[in-house]
Amino acid sequence: MSKLYADILHLIFEKFQGDKDDKKSLISCLSVNITWCELIVPILWKNPWEYLKIGKEKLLLKVIISHFSDELRDNLSQDNEFLIDSYKRPLFNYISFWRHLNLERIERMFNSHIHFKEIKNDLLNLFINNNTKFTHLYIYQQFNRQIHLIPESKQCFSDIKFLSCNANIDDYVLIGLIEMCESIKELEIFIEKGNKNYGIINLIKSSKKLFNISLIRTEFSFSKYSSNDESMESFCNTLENSLINHSNTIKYFKLTKQPITNIFTHLINLKILELDGSFQDMAWDRLENLSLPYLQILKAKSIPIKYLTNLIENTSGYLIEIKIDYIGHDEINNKKIIKAIYKNCPNLQYLNLMIRKSNIIELEKLLIKCKYLNGLFFIIDSDDNINWDKLFEILTKFSPNNLFNFKFYSVNQISLNSLKLFFDNWKVEHKYPMLLKFFRMKIVSEYVDLVERYKIEGVVKKFDHDLYGEDFEWI
Repeated sequence: MSKLYADILHLIFEKFQGDKDDKKSLISCLSVNITWCELIVPILWKNPWEYLKIGKEKLLLKVIISHFSDELRDNLSQDNEFLIDSYKRPLFNYISFWRHLNLERIERMFNSHIHFKEIKNDLLNLFINNNTKFTHLYIYQQFNRQIHLIPESKQCFSDIKFLSCNANIDDYVLIGLIEMCESIKELEIFIEKGNKNYGIINLIKSSKKLFNISLIRTEFSFSKYSSNDESMESFCNTLENSLINHSNTIKYFKLTKQPITNIFTHLINLKILELDGSFQDMAWDRLENLSLPYLQILKAKSIPIKYLTNLIENTSGYLIEIKIDYIGHDEINNKKIIKAIYKNCPNLQYLNLMIRKSNIIELEKLLIKCKYLNGLFFIIDSDDNINWDKLFEILTKFSPNNLFNFKFYSVNQISLNSLKLFFDNWKVEHKYPMLLKFFRMKIVSEYVDLVERYKIEGVVKKFDHDLYGEDFEWI
């Protein structure tokens, strides 16, 4: 097979990485022939954690151990019964294909099943050598190995684009990262009360261009500053100010605590904002009157609705995805945010939002104004006795042609007649079969039978009723 043909196949296979269904197709292509297999295996092993299911860690552990020397593998088998039938030397050097090195998950996996301390050096050498090249590095708080002293480390980590670490990272580890990882573009920092290392500021300064930033408070972090937290406030202030120096390049920003500084106002080119106030009771008043003109994606969890409404009003029409959940609000504020969306988001494609029964009519305006909508995820409050017939009628009459993906989070039951009427009307008004999913609702066999009937008629393409899946996994 010519190199050109192989290169073309490789480009095609690379495109299959983003979608779960496409990945299944990619796996099915492994058995076509040797060339296809040799091209696909490296793609599938870039991030093995992506495919690792809960309870299946031993399978990955066996693959890793199969790369050890025969002597070490035999020694491990003597003390660990599950390794007796372990794999011999694999056909591929799978570890050389890894691009995501998650040191915490690897150590946790080994600690759970074998005596890890005895082979710690062997394990590090297995991953840090001339045959490996990582783009994503995850370092946990207790990690204290000076990996930069391993001769091959500079070559191994020279292409690091993503780094995840704790704000209290070990000094010597941090020094090594600053030396090796100048190419970092995405930074994820976990911040805990009382744990801080100002040296991380030097890591931020050494990065030439930062595009994605995540500042994450753990669940057990403090919710509000007190007089005893002045040192942490000072640290966060310094940390945020160091990020302001990268404000022109930052495109993605995730926060789980309101910032100390006015860093929001500096993020003039921000495209994605993700806010999570689940674990902290605070005002989030830094969002007040905030203008992010180029914002495309807004994800907000437990954030006061009035600030989100104000933020949406101060965008410039580029928003394509909005997800707002875990924040209760009354009919008045619900109406305000729906109105803000249809007045300021003409290019919106995906929306996740609570809708109150008194504002179903506002939905009609939203569907007319936001003509590029592809997916709707509505949260129905348990105290809201919503009129399902009216909701389905508006969705049927006013949904733009590309909108046929619907999700509903509700504990309130829908009558079979309402669902049947929805399907019958959809069959008349729309040419595309719908994708439909219900969360929390009790689905009995009669519902399933009804849906199956309309699947046969081509009205419903897919139907689910569980708590799993991404909000917009059809993207």
